[in-house]
This record gives sequence, C-alpha cells and structure tokens, in this order.
Amino acid sequence: MSTPSPVIDVHAHVLFPQLDALVSETDPEGLAEHRRVDAIRHGATSQKYSGAMIRERWELLTDLPTRLARMEASGVDVQIVSPSPSHYYAFAQLELARELATMTNRLVREYIDQVPDKFHGLGLVPLQHPELMVEMLDDAVIGNGLLGVEIGSYAPDGQGGTVELSDTRLDAFWARAQELDAVIFLHPFGCPLEARLDRFYLSNTVAQPAENAVALSHLIFSGVLDRYPDLKVLAAHGGGYLPRAIGRSDRAWRMRPEARDCVEPPSAYLGRLWFDSLVHGEGELVSLVSSVGIERIILGSDYPFDMGTEDPTIEVAEADISPAEREAILRTNAVSLGLRPLAAMKENTQQSLEGR
Repeated sequence: MSTPSPVIDVHAHVLFPQLDALVSETDPEGLAEHRRVDAIRHGATSQKYSGAMIRERWELLTDLPTRLARMEASGVDVQIVSPSPSHYYAFAQLELARELATMTNRLVREYIDQVPDKFHGLGLVPLQHPELMVEMLDDAVIGNGLLGVEIGSYAPDGQGGTVELSDTRLDAFWARAQELDAVIFLHPFGCPLEARLDRFYLSNTVAQPAENAVALSHLIFSGVLDRYPDLKVLAAHGGGYLPRAIGRSDRAWRMRPEARDCVEPPSAYLGRLWFDSLVHGEGELVSLVSSVGIERIILGSDYPFDMGTEDPTIEVAEADISPAEREAILRTNAVSLGLRPLAAMKENTQQSLEGR
C-alpha cells in the first residue's frame, strides 16, 4: 500500500534576528527611516498590537521544536519555509542588499537542514535592485538548493519611483526563474497608500489583498506570462482581490487599448498561476476554486502570524468542496508545482547523479 503524499503548507515564515542586526550596524539611518514610514503606514495603535503579537509568537518564528509541535497539532507534514517579509529591507543599497540576500539564503538552508524531511525553503532577492536579482536567484536555487524565492508586490527604486512586476528590467529574472524551474512566491509587504490605511488595521486587511491584486495585474496585463509561460508564480492570500473580481479586468481588456498588452483576456491567466488557500472563509475558498480552478490552489497558513490560521487543514475540510478537491489542496496540487514528497525528490536526485 503506497504512502499518501504529505500535507504541505506553502505559506509559513521564519524570522532571523541576525538580519536586523546586520542592517542596524550597516545602515542605521536607512532602518530608522524605514521604521518611521512603517509607523505612518500602520498607525500607532496597530504598531502597538503588532509588537505585542510578535513578542507572543517569537518562539513560533524562531524555535524549531515549537514549530514542529505546532505543525503536528495542525496536521501539516511539510512546510515551505519563507523569510518573514519584514526581511525585505527594500531600502537597502546594492552591496548591503547583496549581503542580506546571500545571508538570508544561507540561513534558510541551515534552518531547513535541521529537519530536512519536514521542510523546503525559499530565499530572497532584492526587488529594488533588478540588476542583482538573477545573481541572488542563482544563489538561492543553485548555491543553496532552495526551491525558489519570495518577492514583494513592488519596491521603491531609490529615485522616487517604484519597481513593479511589469518592469522590463525584471525580464532577465523571469527568464532565469523559468529556466531554473524556480518557485516565485509573491507576498506583499507594505502599500504606498500609507496614511490612508493607518487605522483599523487596514494596512493589512485591505492593503495585502489589494497589493496582491495590483502585482498580479502587472504580471498579466504587461504580457510577462505570455513571454515566460512556464513561470511558477505562487500568490499568497489567495491572490487577494483579483480572482474574485477578474470580470472587471476582462472588461478592460476588451474595451481599452492600453489594457491589451497581454494576448488573452486576464481571466485566462489565472490558470497559469498558483494560489494559497488562505482566504479566511468557506465561501471565499469556494469562490477561489471557481475562479482559478481546483488544481491551482495549495494549502497555506501564513504561519505563525495572527492574520494567518492555526488550523489550515480544518478550514479546507469545512469548505463546501468535494473530498477529492480537499485532497488536491492539501496534498496533490503541490506536486504539480514541483513540491514533491521529499523522499521522491531525493530518489530523483540520486537517479540523476547515477545517470551522469
């Protein structure tokens, strides 16, 4: 009797205090300015509660036995571990950004190597420096054996503008990611609306799904997915607002010449992307299945933050979908994204080596 595929959580974070220490020592002014903008963006009340939340969950983010116990309790067999988005440090200048990405990729590798049967890992690339992204992708995937990298929805370009995912300076990165078969995990962190979202925790509840929608729209409308059709892009938070409002994007594509840089209607591209299941509601998950197709959704928890879920498998089990669809989200869809059971990956690697 064959062993069932593991339950895989594609959205789980780890925190590395060493990175903050490096930034504090190397660029204290940049870090101070970043924190000042963050305070404006989130507002004093949310900053207070977020600080308390991180302190309460510190062990979940940093202590391995605590993580393993929580995984077992939640029914998760394997986590795809990605750095906390607070480690993007999008203000970092070129050399510091290179050092941070290199250090992050190494730390993720060291972390998952402690219990290799329980983890895969994703590294980081500095989106604010497109010219550095291929080098750091290679460092993550080739140098450290990670599955791919995590990126934000945009980054400041250091000249008063932004680097969007439609930026042609990213073409070399997309090409290399496709060549390496690397997973690109899209996880927003921050929103340029800033002070308009500084109360009621709108900086998360509205900004995160909005930023997902904006970033995915840049990928779709600009034709990135036409030029690189085999990209493996995985969107956090169920892709935000876009999948459930894709009809408006299709309408723009049909009616507006400036929205026709992609070959097909935007809805056609949802089936080329992957999405985690973290949408906070049975009806929301059913809607996501309807919009993108069951085969494109993989379990995600946003471990261990308070806007994630402590019971990701239960939330999928309670949704009004079929048993086969639940199994697809929990187990089998991960295989199509290249997140095969670790034993199978090791066997394939050994066979490849023996065949040389």
